[in-house]
Amino acid sequence: MNLTKFKAAAVQASPVFLDAEATTDKACNIIAEAAGNGASLVAFPEVFISAYPYWNWIMTPVQGSKWYEKLYINSINVPGPETEMLCNAARENNCHVVIGVNERGQSFGELYNTNLIIDNHGNIVGKHRKLVPTWAEKLTWTGGDGSSLKVYNTEIGPIGTLACGENTNTLARFALLAQGELIHIANYISLPVAPPDYNMAEAIKIRAAAHSFEGKVFTIVSCSTISKEIIEMMKEDVPNAEELLTRKDSAFTGFIGPNGAVIGEPLIDEEGIVYADIDLAKCIQPKQMHDILGHYNRFDIFDLRVNTAPRKNITFTDSEESLQK
Repeated sequence: MNLTKFKAAAVQASPVFLDAEATTDKACNIIAEAAGNGASLVAFPEVFISAYPYWNWIMTPVQGSKWYEKLYINSINVPGPETEMLCNAARENNCHVVIGVNERGQSFGELYNTNLIIDNHGNIVGKHRKLVPTWAEKLTWTGGDGSSLKVYNTEIGPIGTLACGENTNTLARFALLAQGELIHIANYISLPVAPPDYNMAEAIKIRAAAHSFEGKVFTIVSCSTISKEIIEMMKEDVPNAEELLTRKDSAFTGFIGPNGAVIGEPLIDEEGIVYADIDLAKCIQPKQMHDILGHYNRFDIFDLRVNTAPRKNITFTDSEESLQK
């Protein structure tokens, strides 16, 4: 059994807002920097390419409509030229990459909050589409389906990922654990528009610790930040955007071990890259006590069924051909 040891990097940064090409170039530079510091895995924030729809939270739906158009134009196709750049960077730097993107569907009204999983050979081994957009996000994204609720076996170990609020979805998390997940990527955005008594950074840490402790896995958290550029652009329609989008303890980026404890010093709010050494053998001993995938569960009582069939928008049938048969 090959239980790997490797260095991982978690990125806390803002995109080049609503510029897919420039943000992709920024991501490639970060991959090269992290790999140069010994990282074999780099985790990026939710929808890093190339924007989170903050307008949904601080504008009316009518005001935000023009911003949706800008976002669609600066979203990407998978595969496409931006993913080719990312894959080349992963291959050239012998590095695995998990990165959030806005992925176009077939319709202009179809955008997905997608996490791409790219291996160190430059292959897109999988993509996960956020199952349920959270609250105001429903104005922007279409929900994914069970076909992307998967764990991907890589040279450094089995990787699974969920975006932001769906890390609160117990059944989605269990579905990944049941497929042998040992490395969980949980990526987020900085959300300063939460209620005044809600500490976003602490909430992110709690969710990550819960998943790691329950599943006895490593969780790598990557969160975005809100740049001055984003605030200035939002001021076009919301003059007090700076007041609404500036708040402490909005972002947490770091690592949680299989015992539920934080590894090293996380980043809170500030941009940067943090690193941690991951030893998958450390997942073994904690499972001896609580293995919810084996001896510490009762599958004769509990039965979780997951529909992994891709959702189809339409099915075409030829009635004449059917009659002839």
